Amino acid sequence: MAVTRDTTQAPAEWLPTACVLCACNCGIEVQVADGNLTRVKGDKAHPGSKGYACEKAQRLAYYQGNPRITAPLRRRADGGYDEVDWDTAIAEVAARLARVRDDHGGASIFYYGGGGQGNHLGGAHSGALRSALGVRFSSNALAQEKTGEIWIDAHLFGHISHTTPDFEQAEVAVFVGKNPWMAHGFPHARPTLKAIAADPGRALIVIDPRRSETAAMADIHLQVRPGGDAFLLAAMLAVLVQDDLLDHGFLEARAEGHDEVIAAVRDIDVDEYARRAGVDAALVRAAARRIGTAASVSILEDLGIQQAPHSTLNSYLEKLLWALTGHFARPGCVNLHTQFSPGRLVGRSRESRRRTPGTGERVIGGMFPAAAIPDAVLTDDPARFRGAIIESSNPVHSLPDSPRMREAMAALEFSVVVDITMTETAMCADYVLPALTQYEKYECTFFNIEFPRNVFHLRAPVVAAPDGPLGEPEIHRRLVRALGALCDEDTAGLAEAATRGLGVYAAAFAARLRERPQLLGLAAVVLYETLGPVLPDDAAPAAALWGAAQMCAATYPESVRGAGFEGEGTDLGNALFEAVLRERRGVVFSVDEHEANWAWIRRGRPSGRLDLAIPELLDELAELAGEDDGGDPEFPFVLSAGERRTNTAMTLIRDPAWRKRDPHGALRISPADAQALGLADGDSAEVTTRRARCTAPIEITDTMRPGHISLPNGYGLAHGPGGPITGVAPNELTDGARRDWLAGTPWHKHVPARVEKAAAAA
Repeated sequence: MAVTRDTTQAPAEWLPTACVLCACNCGIEVQVADGNLTRVKGDKAHPGSKGYACEKAQRLAYYQGNPRITAPLRRRADGGYDEVDWDTAIAEVAARLARVRDDHGGASIFYYGGGGQGNHLGGAHSGALRSALGVRFSSNALAQEKTGEIWIDAHLFGHISHTTPDFEQAEVAVFVGKNPWMAHGFPHARPTLKAIAADPGRALIVIDPRRSETAAMADIHLQVRPGGDAFLLAAMLAVLVQDDLLDHGFLEARAEGHDEVIAAVRDIDVDEYARRAGVDAALVRAAARRIGTAASVSILEDLGIQQAPHSTLNSYLEKLLWALTGHFARPGCVNLHTQFSPGRLVGRSRESRRRTPGTGERVIGGMFPAAAIPDAVLTDDPARFRGAIIESSNPVHSLPDSPRMREAMAALEFSVVVDITMTETAMCADYVLPALTQYEKYECTFFNIEFPRNVFHLRAPVVAAPDGPLGEPEIHRRLVRALGALCDEDTAGLAEAATRGLGVYAAAFAARLRERPQLLGLAAVVLYETLGPVLPDDAAPAAALWGAAQMCAATYPESVRGAGFEGEGTDLGNALFEAVLRERRGVVFSVDEHEANWAWIRRGRPSGRLDLAIPELLDELAELAGEDDGGDPEFPFVLSAGERRTNTAMTLIRDPAWRKRDPHGALRISPADAQALGLADGDSAEVTTRRARCTAPIEITDTMRPGHISLPNGYGLAHGPGGPITGVAPNELTDGARRDWLAGTPWHKHVPARVEKAAAAA
């Protein structure tokens, strides 16, 4: 029977929100029906992305349509789960966490999570629960990616900061271990790459073992041997020194420690280091000279070097490329930037005095190495981890050595997971608390990393919340109350003050903190309870942003005024907060001149100079020459576990139907290696590492170097309880013991492996 449409029906409303599949959080508009997103397009009115959105945003309905948990789940002795009501769940979770704390101390409970790419309000409220329990160790995905870079930036600038590139104006764009055509990492990635590639006066330089989509556009592709990045970057620095392509005026006026750095690389044998990197020495020299003679250079690194041998050293050498050539704090170069929630990082020293139990590893930027979790649980150390709170994260799948992570979860005295669906980690937990999706609640990202204009976007809910799940702010509020950490006397009078305006509330809130300083750690929940009810459009979860706006205005007053806001002290923060609530498509919260970079550096280093010499890493650099890079004959291949491809998006999307290509996650292998192994298209290969063995279909491609293979991220997920698992979960193959000596970042991109043709039955 033919179906006719009612053409008189009004078209669905376009609602502003943002994509949550990468850190860019591009503004989008969506149409909604039956509890899901039906149409998606870039939001031209968004002040950051300005209409740009890649094709992955079109698949967001698969995220919103994940199989949901609709009631709290309590694990039975047989491993199954029973649904319980919220009152029972809150009481039992609070009691179990309190028991671990009382028996072993708050430091025996670790927190993992904080919201991934765009789910950060939950993490902000989790601080109250952590404070109530005395939790001292927290981690998340950044601690297996960026902590080495964070540690270096803190040394360079005197406190933890973060740099951002300016590729739109750069004469030369350099990508180190990054494929922005797929992974993005900065606004308008694809149009910007196309513009650079099309301009004969500009240059694109890519360092990557694979001829990625970005490398295929490059003027110079340095197809480095997997694991050879430190040799390559050191050779490039040596060329800059030996050819005297340094910016001596910049170094004398703006830096210190450069003499030690120059001495460390001056005598490097460029030809030998290029050979060990697997790259033609002439190409190394050409790339270094192009950087050294350019008017402006921007450089961006990513997981390709951050999850490989010498990962922290790699990040250091990458930063020396722009530092020695003076490509900092200018248009088209690397710059620092403001942060909407500066209390998260700004002002911290580069590492804490704390060390992880049983492993003694550094806590950097407030995060302990995620790869160390099993070691810190499966140890006889009395201070070992015994409890876990895991929120909007899936460490059993995403951290190295998944079997050992499962073993660690089983060894904990208690664990609770807060998530929207039954993840691999939730399947290991004692309790699972169901949360709302990012489109059913107020949400935001604190990955505000642009310069000179920085944008913050509070996203309002666009899909009606189902019965059962709760938002994370409410979950944390109930747990904090159940623990007895917050009582009515603590908040008395604050709700009434909020009804008289933000100015009155600011004074009352400050007075209460002076009276009861212990409430500072509970501030997000206090704000949620007392300021939240008076906010428009049921925006109570956004109340915590009032505190962030106040810190932002206090940390960057001139930047906030540069964006058009007026006022002094809390009035400036109030003006910013009101704009955040009002502007549904995001707000430009800071605008700066390039000179602001030096003012920010002076906060951590009175000299206002970059400190380029890091003794620990200069020592590691000196030891490179004696390193044995011959490989392991038992495992002659290097597996890159977790390559980003068109059809991958971490584990936010679990339904394999979203992939229109590569449904099983092919193992990519070079033609030469395939021929040597007798593999043809359509065959399957068996991949063996020191931790596990798996079978995958192969894709023969000349984008891979001989000896280098890759598997994609985001596969090996169960689609619903007992549902089918498609593809290989890459961290079944990785080894958590293979991690950086300084930052503890695991070497996902450099896994020794063996490849054999699989039997026909496989």
